[in-house]
Amino acid sequence: MSSDRILNFAIRFGFLILLAGLVLYFSVFANGFASPRSAVFILQSVAITGILALGVTCTLVVDGFDLSIGSVATSALMLSAYAMVVLELSAGMAILMCLLMGAGVGLVNGLLIVKFKVPDLLATLGMMFLLIGLQRIPTQGNSIATGMALPDGSTAEGSFSPAFLWFGRERLDLVLENLLPVPVVVFLVIAVAIWVFLDFTRHGRLMYAIGSNQKAAALVGAPVSRNKIAAYMISGVMASIGGILLAARLGRGDIASGTNLLLDSVAAALIGFAVLGAARPNAFGTAIGALFVGILLQGLTMMNAPYYTQDFVKGAVLVIALVFTFYLSSRRGAGAG
Repeated sequence: MSSDRILNFAIRFGFLILLAGLVLYFSVFANGFASPRSAVFILQSVAITGILALGVTCTLVVDGFDLSIGSVATSALMLSAYAMVVLELSAGMAILMCLLMGAGVGLVNGLLIVKFKVPDLLATLGMMFLLIGLQRIPTQGNSIATGMALPDGSTAEGSFSPAFLWFGRERLDLVLENLLPVPVVVFLVIAVAIWVFLDFTRHGRLMYAIGSNQKAAALVGAPVSRNKIAAYMISGVMASIGGILLAARLGRGDIASGTNLLLDSVAAALIGFAVLGAARPNAFGTAIGALFVGILLQGLTMMNAPYYTQDFVKGAVLVIALVFTFYLSSRRGAGAG
């Protein structure tokens, strides 16, 4: 009985203990890590990744997976830049175009998976490659900035609206004086909204039921197709919001930005399985997973760890998190049986 209690404790709190140990280690050995400014920088670095990861979480809930989130985010970055710099549209119109684009991509992904029976990994992988190519066509693969030469020989005379840049660069006087960036506030609001939606609304519970047993959910009358499509549309919108915030922070349409968005977001969503022994996709765990990735990268950077070791460390942590989730949970289930 004592061993069962130890096992249950390890499953439920092991990852949080690992997170606390990581914070303690970096606080001792990385000079300046424990400062408020470092904490704010960590939150800022994980905000965009966390928003994308929350979108992935919604697809994982319905037993799906979205590989197109990184390309949707970079497409939103390029689209917003093109709308304001080349087409000289307002910030509001640029944001609306990006949100509609994200929802449209999610709708197409959902229809491919639900109506045309394309496996989710293949459908979203195909969409990823399509968007990577599509976002480069209008500028022939060049980044977008004021004064750039356009393919027709003209010059882009528009610029990023100050109202748009506010979302990526402004710091609010909330908890720490003039230190809390707007993207962090957006991330926290979205995280709470997704958590409430998945855990406390009828549609969220239906999504979990579909992910757990799709056939059983269909037999009791649940709108399976509609909810699965909705999950991919939410994922697309979340990715487009991440792209908007990234564009607002950079102030240009950088074609090379967002390279690691997909991998970091997926890692955060999967690490979330291990938080509090949930063993399932959940918004709270995903937010903690994104924070974990940010703390890890910030600590390694402040300790001058070579950049090429960071992906290895992230992979190792992900494997450990999945062991916490699945191997230990299977042992608990075997013991109960």
